[in-house]
Amino acid sequence: MTTIPFFKYHALGNDYLVIDPNRFSILFELSVPTIQKICHRHYGIGSDGILYGPILKTGEIPRVQIFNPDGSEAEKSGNGVRIFSRFMKEMGYVHENFLLQTLGGVVQVEFLDSTAQMIRVDMGKATFESTKIPVSGPPRQVIQEPITLQNQVFQITCLSVGNPHCVIPLTEISEALAKELGPQLETHPLFPHRINIQLLKILNRKKIQIEIWERGAGYTLASGSSSCAAAAAAYRLGLIDSSVSVQMPGGVIQIDQNPKGSILMTGPVTRVAQGEMDLELLLNSI
Repeated sequence: MTTIPFFKYHALGNDYLVIDPNRFSILFELSVPTIQKICHRHYGIGSDGILYGPILKTGEIPRVQIFNPDGSEAEKSGNGVRIFSRFMKEMGYVHENFLLQTLGGVVQVEFLDSTAQMIRVDMGKATFESTKIPVSGPPRQVIQEPITLQNQVFQITCLSVGNPHCVIPLTEISEALAKELGPQLETHPLFPHRINIQLLKILNRKKIQIEIWERGAGYTLASGSSSCAAAAAAYRLGLIDSSVSVQMPGGVIQIDQNPKGSILMTGPVTRVAQGEMDLELLLNSI
């Protein structure tokens, strides 16, 4: 019986499956329905997404494709990049710090221990330019703009760190509020490519807390790119210092913003399991 190997990891509760095309020879297409089946928590293996790679071409930087559980492709994922980097080292594709190509640009990966359980990634620079996020309307920097949801006005700051984010500073945040506001904002007409949402609470100059609604995935325990976006927005608004810890339901990520504008993300990766996916899963409908 034909099977497809998979590897499962999580980063602070944000779990991904790694599918390596170099490890099987059968014709296998990651179509939207296929991704949805694999990621389904009851009918599939279950995950917050799929990391497909490495895609290797001579003379080019190794590439990974990142898919959300709804089948859409993400430009970048901080947790996904860290997970995939550990996989790359464990499988012998790399042995030291390296560059990785994502749809949202090239990132630089640094292993902080011999087992690759703690990884730092240079996620690049944030942009608040509306045309680059994107956000509808005239070209502008999207800083503290009012938006009305359910007859209540919120102040949003939007940016891209290779993928789009909408940050809302609040005095109190919760999972329930993220689940209430997240779906409304993700598909709001203001965001033509949809958007990731972070509810932000400032704890002090060196520590913030966020609740996350991810585009294509929903409520999420942790997110690397969301941590970067929330920290970059809070720093731009003058609310925090350049180095900050980001507290999420799944745990803590450290974000450092250097003088050149790059965002350095440091966090853990945990290996969960490896196994073989039966093609019967892909043939049956949900």
